[in-house]
Amino acid sequence: MATIALILFAVFAAVGFGWRSWEQHRRTGSTGFKGISGQLGSVEWLAGVGFVVALIGAVVAPALQLAGVIAALPILIAWWIQLTGIVFAVAGTATMVWAQLDMGDSWRIGVDDGETTTLVRTGLFGRVRNPVFTAMLLFGAGLVLITPNILALIAFALLAGTIELQVRVVEEPYLLRVHGRAYRDYAATVGRFIPGVGRRIAH
Repeated sequence: MATIALILFAVFAAVGFGWRSWEQHRRTGSTGFKGISGQLGSVEWLAGVGFVVALIGAVVAPALQLAGVIAALPILIAWWIQLTGIVFAVAGTATMVWAQLDMGDSWRIGVDDGETTTLVRTGLFGRVRNPVFTAMLLFGAGLVLITPNILALIAFALLAGTIELQVRVVEEPYLLRVHGRAYRDYAATVGRFIPGVGRRIAH
């Protein structure tokens, strides 16, 4: 199972970050990587660093389990749990690609305050405001179920927490500054990560 988790992570990274950044550069001249926002030690900076650490933990956890350094939690070892994890991971990868295609040239990793991108409201973005992050969470949950060890659980909790910070503290304020009323109206009708859940009250 640990080997399967590592293969799935490699595929996720290749299509979710590698291929998409190459495609973005081919189309726009920019890879779409904007780096970690905020000054050293700020909430924005911590969200970005935490996100990177969570991704590293997500790949280190199955690697250490494969090496026999840490073991899976016995209560979570069952063929149907690991199979569910594989389904989640594959679905998360497919959703990631779908959402990135829906973003078109607006695809970015990170925020650049000096840059204005189109507010995407169609496709998956018509159902949830952050389908890329939803896909990451689905994929991350899948990895935890495939190799359910303590490090994998910690990495997933860190991923979920830093995604919440990134969206609430960095991305939503940026979108409000750039798109104003259009984003407020959009956020009032479309959920944050799950359809209908996390809608903002328009002012």
